Amino acid sequence: MQTLIENVNIVNPFEEIKTRQNVLIEDNLIKEISSTKIKADNVIDGEDNYLLSGFIDCHTHIFAKGFHKEENMANPLGLHFYNAVPHSLQTINAGVTTIRDCGSADLSFKLAQQRKLFTAPKIHLSITPLVMTGGHFDLLLPSGWDMEIIYPGFPKGRCDGIEEVLKKTREVKRAGADFIKVMASGGVLTTNTSPEFAQFNRKELKTIVCEARANDMKVSAHCHSLKGMNNCIDAGFSSIEHGTFIDRKTAKRMVENDVSLVPTLLVHQFLYKNGFPAWDSYADEKTEKLKEIVKVHKENIQVAYEQGVNILMGTDSGVIPHGHNLEELVHLTDIGMSADEAIAAGTVKAAEFLGFNNLGLVRENYVADLVLVNSNPLEDVSILSNNENILKVVQDGCVVK
Repeated sequence: MQTLIENVNIVNPFEEIKTRQNVLIEDNLIKEISSTKIKADNVIDGEDNYLLSGFIDCHTHIFAKGFHKEENMANPLGLHFYNAVPHSLQTINAGVTTIRDCGSADLSFKLAQQRKLFTAPKIHLSITPLVMTGGHFDLLLPSGWDMEIIYPGFPKGRCDGIEEVLKKTREVKRAGADFIKVMASGGVLTTNTSPEFAQFNRKELKTIVCEARANDMKVSAHCHSLKGMNNCIDAGFSSIEHGTFIDRKTAKRMVENDVSLVPTLLVHQFLYKNGFPAWDSYADEKTEKLKEIVKVHKENIQVAYEQGVNILMGTDSGVIPHGHNLEELVHLTDIGMSADEAIAAGTVKAAEFLGFNNLGLVRENYVADLVLVNSNPLEDVSILSNNENILKVVQDGCVVK
């Protein structure tokens, strides 16, 4: 199958814009890019708009709808899966064609997307995060009720000690994970934990990394805590998610050890601005934690950027409503990144981190994941945050928006 997108201006980060280009797609790859006329049966007029690579959100929760434990208790399990259908469409419509899911999605989603059962981003799975007893995402309530969603093929994430974390890493791998996610500090949404405290000890963390590496898998850490970040760097983690309390010394260590940072700047500011549902009995506690985090997060991530840490775009969508993904690019430019750098963080840099060498750029022989927008995002990256400016989305050569 061939599709031609003609008369477009190609935007690749750190390159001059190529004007009035014609892009021939054959099956799922970009076959040819030329300023001269190309013949094809299926032709899309780009109308002198701007063509970019489809974006990669490196931190999402595609099944999640706020992680409200009360809803987990009240809703039938099937809704947990059906929610992914509108969430996926919202994500695609925002210009995101691939996601890295940091907990809650399972292998069924990946297979459904591959079989085109519904319109959805391609997915890099972690299945469920590893969490210590009493740690962030341990959803056992003081009442004794456990709000963690589990079902056949989806293992429980709670584990303690070297033997348990080793077995849990293997269970998550068996369930279809592409990488391992670990809760290495407290968080905002879980009661009785604080973001500044490290979780899991170094022996546990090293055991997880050793087992993951044996299977050629990267390990990612939810981590706000400074001590937790340094424990993860020592253990050999590949990325830190959030990184709220990072300092200059730790940023330097991340550069030296090739550890990437997914700051998810959007999520904290969105939650602090919009709050939690009135019926959330823990809303006051969460808001109090956010007050401290919002104050320091942006400043500290700016320090990390200035030290040269490899920063990737991620939003924590699922904690907040889906479909706001590219608003994160505005927050990245707010810490000092250029429009080129911010776009690269959500395209070619993200693709490289996930291990793809033919994704993230509009280039011949690259995967035809593409976004057509109505103005030049290098002049104003904020235009990408408005989904109405995303005119078309192509995934694996097929128009999905």
